[in-house]
Amino acid sequence: MKQKKSGKTEFVKWFGPILDALQAQEGSARPRDITKWIAEKYNLPDEVMNERYEKSGVLKFPNQLAWARQYLVWEELMASSKHGVWTLTEKGRTTKLSEKDSYAIFNKWVKIFQDLRDKKSESSNSNQLYNTGQTTEESEPETASASIATPSLIEILQSLSPTGFEHLCGRLLKEYDFENVEISQQSHDGGIDGYATIKINPFVNLSVYFQCKRYSGTVPTEKVQAFIGVMETNRRSVEKGLYITTGSFAKAAAEIAKSNIKLELIDGEKLVEMFEKAELGVSPKKVYEPDMNFFKQFISIK
Repeated sequence: MKQKKSGKTEFVKWFGPILDALQAQEGSARPRDITKWIAEKYNLPDEVMNERYEKSGVLKFPNQLAWARQYLVWEELMASSKHGVWTLTEKGRTTKLSEKDSYAIFNKWVKIFQDLRDKKSESSNSNQLYNTGQTTEESEPETASASIATPSLIEILQSLSPTGFEHLCGRLLKEYDFENVEISQQSHDGGIDGYATIKINPFVNLSVYFQCKRYSGTVPTEKVQAFIGVMETNRRSVEKGLYITTGSFAKAAAEIAKSNIKLELIDGEKLVEMFEKAELGVSPKKVYEPDMNFFKQFISIK
C-alpha cells in the first residue's frame, strides 16, 4: 500500500486494514498490536512508521490509525472501548472495506458534520460539537487527542535533562516492582545508566541493567548493539537489559531484540503507556464526547 504525500484525509485508507487486523486477532487487540500487524502486513518502512508531524511532533502513523478507528466507531463497525482495547462489533467481524468503501464512509460522515454545522446556532458554545468533522474534512488532524493548554507526557519526558530522565526511569521501575534500583555514576557506568533487580517468584531474582535515552526520532540501531556489548562485557553479571527511550526503534533493532532474550526495548509509546498504567505523574481525565450514532436519528428531523 503506497503512502500518499498529501496530508489530506490520508488516514481513510487504513479503515480496511484496521478491520483486517482485528479480524485476524479474534476481534480485539491493543493499538500497539494493530499497528504492528498492519506494518508487517504492508511491509511499511521505518520512515513511514517513525514519521512525525512537523508542528506537534506526534507520530503520524499511530495518529492516523486513531482517527480511522473513530470513523469505524461512528459507523458501528467497532465498539467504543474505554479501556484501551480496540474491539469489533458483530457487524465489524464480517465487514471488508476497500479503499473506495472507506472513502464512502468518510464522505458520509463529513456530510453529517457539514449538515450539523449548517444547522448550528449562533452561540459559540456549540462550536465544540462540530469541531471533529470540520477538522477532518479540511485537513488531516495532527492529533487524535490534542491538548492545547498543557504539553504531552512525551514532550515533558523529552524536555528533561539526561540525568533527570535516568532518575525518572528508575522511579518508574519501582512502580513495577523492581528493587535495589541504582542510578550509576556517569564516570563509571561503562554505558549503563542503572541497575536493578526484580523478583520473578520466591526462588528467583533477575539482575537488570537499564539504559535511558531521550530521542525525538529513531534510536540508531548501532546504539542498541553497543548496549548489548556493554551488557556482555560489564563487570557485573546481568540477566536482562532494558533500553528505554522517548523515541522509536527501527525494524532492525526490533529483530535484534527478538533474537536476544536478554534485551527488552521500551519505546516512547510503550513508555507513556507504562506511566499511564501506573498513574505515575499523570491523572486520569474523564471526557464526555457526543455519541454520533445516538444523535444521527434526530439530525434528519426537519
